[in-house]
Amino acid sequence: MTLMKSLMGAAATLALTAGAALAEPALIFDLGGKFDKSFNEAAFGGAQRWAEETGGSFREIELQSEAQREQALRRFAEAGANPIVTMGFGMADPLSSVAPDYPDTKFVVIDVTWLDVPNIRQVGFAEHEGSYLVGMMAAMASKTDTVGFVGGMDVPLIRHFGCGYAQGVKAVNPDAKIIANMTGTTPAAWNDPVKGSELTKAQISQGADVIYAAAGGTGVGVLQTAADENILSIGVDSNQNHLHPGKVLTSMLKRVDVAVYDAMIAGEAVETGVFSMGLADDGVGYALDEYNADLITDEMKAAVDAARQKIIDGEIEVVSYYADNSCPALKF
Repeated sequence: MTLMKSLMGAAATLALTAGAALAEPALIFDLGGKFDKSFNEAAFGGAQRWAEETGGSFREIELQSEAQREQALRRFAEAGANPIVTMGFGMADPLSSVAPDYPDTKFVVIDVTWLDVPNIRQVGFAEHEGSYLVGMMAAMASKTDTVGFVGGMDVPLIRHFGCGYAQGVKAVNPDAKIIANMTGTTPAAWNDPVKGSELTKAQISQGADVIYAAAGGTGVGVLQTAADENILSIGVDSNQNHLHPGKVLTSMLKRVDVAVYDAMIAGEAVETGVFSMGLADDGVGYALDEYNADLITDEMKAAVDAARQKIIDGEIEVVSYYADNSCPALKF
């Protein structure tokens, strides 16, 4: 059986101390926990796939605080882990400080693309493109012409999701109403299912009958409440259709698992630089399986697949929030 070394809290400080060089990669999860059923769990899935296929093992840590970010990076690097895969934009500053001190170590970061450090592989995603597709589905499935969006921490990345979603909704129904809320302004917003539930109920009271959650672990509360209130939800990052069969319209897939798997397969030879994963290379998309097959009509699938190809071909331009942060299709 593959050995997974799980390091948490105070134990992490001891377990990460420098020792003999490791012949294994390391994975640093973002705040919110490994089993958030979304972003972090997708990363874990990619690492597990690598371990199962290669028979290798990897080290991992679930961060409990912001202060652990730099500590974990340094201790894994000192211990010889290579590559060190990190999750989330919160790793940008710690990597800027740590990576230059370990030029022979390869670092990988998901959701950061702006660092000028040669030994980092930076992977971004065209979340707005995938969100456009599920926005189309939301508009086609809505009976009230009102849909919702619940984001996690109020940062440009999550507004990027929301902006693409709104453009997809409006492409189908220009008169649709879109209600958008963010969960908070601190990292705690990624793991607050109770607040996610409250926001969902508030949006339902305003007429929303399809709600897209781009909120990490907070989204679990959104999906649960939507199912309880007999409306549809849309999952994110991982395929969350199975969480509430017949109640999750679809999930916007962000192939974090592939990014992590590819990095671990490459190992110390992983190519550094900036990379983007979009519709053209299946970096983002939507989930269709036995859990939502009855919700997706042939008409919906045909329309969304046609739009997907037009985006790839450049016939449809989904405006990026980073390029136009006015996001005319949606007001937060």
